[in-house]
Amino acid sequence: MKHTRTLAALLALAIGLSGCGTLKRTLPAGTPLADLTARLGKPTATYPAPDGGQVLEYRGQPMGQFQHMATIGPDGRLLAYEQVLTSENFARVQVNSWTRDDILRHFGRPAETSRERVDGREVWSYRYKEDGIWNSMMNVTFNGRGIVLRMQNSPDPLLDDRFKGM
Repeated sequence: MKHTRTLAALLALAIGLSGCGTLKRTLPAGTPLADLTARLGKPTATYPAPDGGQVLEYRGQPMGQFQHMATIGPDGRLLAYEQVLTSENFARVQVNSWTRDDILRHFGRPAETSRERVDGREVWSYRYKEDGIWNSMMNVTFNGRGIVLRMQNSPDPLLDDRFKGM
């Protein structure tokens, strides 16, 4: 029993400290790109922004419930750095307007990709904490032209006990 309590305490400490890493990664707007990459490391992907800047992906998927994106202006300076997999950010997606490129630029690469069984439409799924509470997947379905057809939230089958053993 004592061993279990010690393990639980160490796990709680590790989880608590892992949150501190995110705070240390916060950088002020205006930080030059070279300073940003020196501090955060090489991004896992880079996407061109419509204004001539770029968006850098710092991947937390496929198993994490986070993904950090750094928006760099055309002048090579940081405009914003944020954890993008949130209910508020997913609510900004414009169905029938946004494309695969828009989704990549805003959320980065998904945790999973699949196809619908009936019509073969492509689905990108992002693992996240819905409203900061529920272990969820945001499923983005694209039509044949790569336009967002629908956004659908579901429980994360890997983290939801109702799916264990299925």
